[in-house]
Amino acid sequence: MISFLARRNTRVGAIGLLVGLALAVVIPFLPGIGQGSGLFALTACAIYSLAALAAGILYGRLGLVSLMQIALVAVGGWVTLRLYYATDLPFELVAVAAAVVTALIGTLLSLPALKLSGLSLAIVTLMIAGGIQVVITATGFPNGGTGFFGRLPAGTVPDTMPRPTWGASDDAYFRYVAVVVAVVFLAVWWLLSSRVGRAWAAIRQGEAGAITLGIPVTRYRILALLLTSFITGLSGALLAANTGVLDSTGTTFSAQQSVLLFATVLIGGTFSLSGAVIGGIFFYGVPVLLQAWGVSGDLVFIILGLGTIQAITTNPIGIAGSLAALARRWRTPRRASRAREVTA
Repeated sequence: MISFLARRNTRVGAIGLLVGLALAVVIPFLPGIGQGSGLFALTACAIYSLAALAAGILYGRLGLVSLMQIALVAVGGWVTLRLYYATDLPFELVAVAAAVVTALIGTLLSLPALKLSGLSLAIVTLMIAGGIQVVITATGFPNGGTGFFGRLPAGTVPDTMPRPTWGASDDAYFRYVAVVVAVVFLAVWWLLSSRVGRAWAAIRQGEAGAITLGIPVTRYRILALLLTSFITGLSGALLAANTGVLDSTGTTFSAQQSVLLFATVLIGGTFSLSGAVIGGIFFYGVPVLLQAWGVSGDLVFIILGLGTIQAITTNPIGIAGSLAALARRWRTPRRASRAREVTA
């Protein structure tokens, strides 16, 4: 049943992605949205949808609960800033290199927990996220200084990483991010429709059954860790370019934020690519919207807590799955009506 829902919602998600890419071209021209803080928030939502996608792949396709995705976003951002200040490479190469380094680090850190699942894996990955938070808080993010850590002396105005040439302005960078996100999502859609995706679905159904079918479970799990860590590292690179400088206190990339991201993924829908987009909006957009309304952003913990309970108990397919089901129910009577008209 789960694999059927995953395949069906993946097809729906691909259509949604194409619609989203078309909207990305139009949004910057909308009054009140395509400028200033509103467009910045939408760009951040799109970036965090990549991290949500990674968490959704691990849980929705393999049943693995990873609570360190935001920590890996920090790793990707750190490596991006360090490479930018240390080299003259264009942003695209820096971003890919940062994603590769993050993929290696994320996979190596996860190897001891490779045989774990459920609550055990969640606890281990949460501890890893806490450890990364401690390291980031102690070292800070590179800001133009010399040495391995690239830190300027205290009291010095930090350097700011510029955006890529094709995304210098706010609206241009939004489109830049939208294209990157769409390419990644479409690549994942293709992968989930391939033999790899079918193998992951079999592992999700039951590891013993997958082994019986001759599927090398460990190999496919490592592949999933590499892919999701790569995607998360790319998210960190895009975030570093969006802000130019990252928070050195570590609060933005705390272990608590990783838990919050996983909750938004459950609410959005782990079996659908569109659910990752909804997760990114809930993770970053909802707190920003609450603050714009004069409400404390901490209220998001109550909202997402209730939403997570509802997703776990009554709606495992999430918002994206529910919307797809509503669309199918709406289309079915129309098709039946047209069929009767043709018969008549």
